[in-house]
Amino acid sequence: MKIVVTRPVAEDALALLRPRGEVRVGPAEPPIPSADEVARMIADADVVYTLPANPLTGDAIRGATKLRMIATMGTGYDNIDVGAARARGIPVTFAPGILDETTADGAFALLLAAARRLGEAERFLRAGKYRGWTPFMFTGQDVNHAALGIVGMGRIGRAVARRAKGFAMTILYHDARRNEDAERELDATFVAGLDDLLARSDFVSLHVPLLPETRHLMNAERLRKMKRTAVLINTSRGPVVDERALARALEAKRLAGAALDVWEEEPIARDNPLLKMDNVIATPHAAYFSSAAVAQVPRRCGEEIARVLTGQRPLNVVNPDVYAPGAALRNKRR
Repeated sequence: MKIVVTRPVAEDALALLRPRGEVRVGPAEPPIPSADEVARMIADADVVYTLPANPLTGDAIRGATKLRMIATMGTGYDNIDVGAARARGIPVTFAPGILDETTADGAFALLLAAARRLGEAERFLRAGKYRGWTPFMFTGQDVNHAALGIVGMGRIGRAVARRAKGFAMTILYHDARRNEDAERELDATFVAGLDDLLARSDFVSLHVPLLPETRHLMNAERLRKMKRTAVLINTSRGPVVDERALARALEAKRLAGAALDVWEEEPIARDNPLLKMDNVIATPHAAYFSSAAVAQVPRRCGEEIARVLTGQRPLNVVNPDVYAPGAALRNKRR
């Protein structure tokens, strides 16, 4: 049994796997393995334990002829060709729910930092430019009683709304369907049109999965719908925002600021214009990083692998149809 872990993870997660087979761990140092490198890495694997930054393409999955399970260490799985896994009857597991609260903490921290221009102020101080207090220096925006527009009222969006309630914010949300439980709990208002939500919000926080319909959801046209004083926060997936359009909007002062934890390309290109803008808070896909989360998520992934290798059904399966009656026989015939 060969278990390939695409990048190093917590040792207690690996300890769950070592008694069950040969565990091979990918490189710790950058750069992140490319799609072709991952394909070569997993060619003879029985199980793949992948990190979100590591792409598992259809060709890689089809080329791994012994593969019987894919486990991703995250709540998203847009790095995996789930259709290719489904076609071969390979279950794909993920870790929903475990990162909700810590990611919401990170998202709200970004919101506060952007609102009060903390990044600019810290750089100013560290550069030795502070010569004493003066009024109007780094004047930011109040968060309390401001309007927060949440795009995607799922688990994380709802957790962010709970934090916003503590600041007496007006909570607006847009989603494919209403969340009446959230409305009752948080006094949130459903806004059917995204453009309407953007026009009414002082802060807009994105919490949608990366799908064909959400790629560049925040494009030039949508950014123009936002208030000039508004701030955009993205902790969902980088390609949900058209970064070039965002850079132009910020440069033209059509938007007050942005706080971004995820990027269209990761690792982030050094010449990305957003990194040079004072009104952008930039973090390296770290919104969920807390000591508890960093320990819990790898272990959850290892536990799912252990379940499959002991003949049990995993708890969180992206493609549960692979366990449907007759699925194994149909996939064997392919």
